[in-house]
Amino acid sequence: MIHDPADLLRERGIQVTAQRLAVLRAVTAHPHVTADGVAEAVRAEIGAISLQSVYDALGVLVAEGLIRRIQPAGSPARFEDRVGDNHHHLICRGCGRVVDVDCAVGSAPCLTASNDRGYEIDEAEVAYWGRCPECVRRSRPASTAARSTTRTTGQRATSPAKPRTRPPADGKGRPPSNHRRPGRSRKG
Repeated sequence: MIHDPADLLRERGIQVTAQRLAVLRAVTAHPHVTADGVAEAVRAEIGAISLQSVYDALGVLVAEGLIRRIQPAGSPARFEDRVGDNHHHLICRGCGRVVDVDCAVGSAPCLTASNDRGYEIDEAEVAYWGRCPECVRRSRPASTAARSTTRTTGQRATSPAKPRTRPPADGKGRPPSNHRRPGRSRKG
């Protein structure tokens, strides 16, 4: 959690500007926000700012490890200020909502591959895909109607099944990476 954004920027040797402070506050206030969402929040706080300036500020903050960039498949990049731990994300296929979830088995088990094939692993991405509680609630009336059809006619109502798809890889057979082992940097 960010306490004093200006001090945080100074500690990292980043020039403190009204735009960078507003971007950092927007990401802190709206976890998993898109760049467009950041621009909207920043404009509400300080007035005019170009989308390019927002992207520039986000890039600096990501590069310095103050915020994290995630990009769920089929979604624009999103930004969060929860860095320095190994957590994952729940992503709703219905509405696109993204929420944090702690590592399933404790501290960073997903960074220990069953066979690392000689790689020095410093990052892993885990995304759980499904439907959020709100989307499940909204779909319940359709489920209830299907059950009542089964009871009255003896035949189950059918509807086309949604294909289950895996998020696309980055073109090299790997998902886009966005989880780093705490204390490790991509620089070097």
